[in-house]
Amino acid sequence: MPDRLRGPLVALALAAPFAVGLAAHAAGGDDAEVVLTFADPEILESSGLVAADGLLLTTNDSGDSGRVFAVGPEGRTVGVTTWADEPTDVEALAPAGPGQVWVGDIGDNPGSRDSVSVARVPVGRGAIDARTDAAGATYELVYPGGARDAETLLSHPRTGRLYVASKSFFGGALYEAPARLDPAAPNELREVGGVLPIATDGAFWPDGRHLVVRGYADAVVYAWPSLAEVGDLELPDQQQGEGIAVTDDGRVLVSTEGQFTDVLEVALPDDVARAVAPEPSPEPSAAAAPPGQPEQPEAEPVDRAQDESLRTVPLAWLLGALTAVVLATLLLARAVRRR
Repeated sequence: MPDRLRGPLVALALAAPFAVGLAAHAAGGDDAEVVLTFADPEILESSGLVAADGLLLTTNDSGDSGRVFAVGPEGRTVGVTTWADEPTDVEALAPAGPGQVWVGDIGDNPGSRDSVSVARVPVGRGAIDARTDAAGATYELVYPGGARDAETLLSHPRTGRLYVASKSFFGGALYEAPARLDPAAPNELREVGGVLPIATDGAFWPDGRHLVVRGYADAVVYAWPSLAEVGDLELPDQQQGEGIAVTDDGRVLVSTEGQFTDVLEVALPDDVARAVAPEPSPEPSAAAAPPGQPEQPEAEPVDRAQDESLRTVPLAWLLGALTAVVLATLLLARAVRRR
C-alpha cells in the first residue's frame, strides 16, 4: 500500500464507528423503557453489559484502567473490580458464572494486534482487587489468518465456551474459542459463521438456544448453533450504543457510551418473543415407578435408519423366497413338458 494512502485509510477506520454511531442516533427506534440511569460519573463509556446476580455489570471503553463496575437497581455503583492497570483496548464483558465475568481486551481498530486477550475476574459488591487474584488469569487469543477488530464477547450459558464476533463493514464473523483455555499458550479461535456488520456487543439467552448481536442501530437474533436469523430488533436512539445483555428472565437490555446514560429495555417483536421463549418442561410420566421401587431404565434409542432396516429386511427375504419358488416352479414345468 502506498504510504500516502496508509494514513487516510487508518484515520477512516478509526472514525467510521463514530460516524455510524451518529447515524444510528438519528435513525433508531423509540420502543424502549428506561431501566436505570448510571449515576457514577466514572462510567463514561459503557461498552460491555452483563446482567447477573441482581446487578448490571459494565466496563469503560479503551482509555480507562481495567475496571468493572457493579451497578445496583437504582443506578448507583455498589462495587468496582480492578483487574489490570493498563489494558490495551477493553471492549466487552460476558458472564462467567456466579460472581464472575469475562473481560474482553479485544479491541483493535487498526487491525495491528498479534493477539487479543480475555480475563476471568470476580465481581460483586465492594472494592475488589483482582490484579493478584488467581481468578484474574489472562488468556491469549489469536485469530486464524491475522488480526481482527472486535467489540463482542459472548459465553454460552450451558457450556461456558467463549465466542468473539468481529467488527467489520463487510460483515462480521463469529469465532469460537477452545473448550479449555490454556493460560500458558495462545488459544486459536475458529470461525463458526457470519453475523451482522459493525457488531458492538452480544449475549446468549439463558437456555443457550438463541443469541443476539447488536450494532449501533439494530440487532439480530440468531438460533444456536445454526446461526439462522430469527429476527431483527430495532434499537432505541442512543449516543453510541455498545452494550447489550439478556437477563435471567429473557429481557433484552442495552447501554450506550456517555456520562449518566440510561440502560434501556428493548421490546421484542412477537415473532422473536415466541421463538426465544423457553421450551416447556416435560410433564412427569404417568407410569412412574411406585414409591420404594427403582425406576426402570429407559430403552436404548433406536437409530431411525436402523429401525427402517429392521422392518424392511424380513419383507425382502419373503419376496426373495417367493421369487425363488416361482422360478423353480417354471423350470420344473418346462422340464416336464420336454419329456
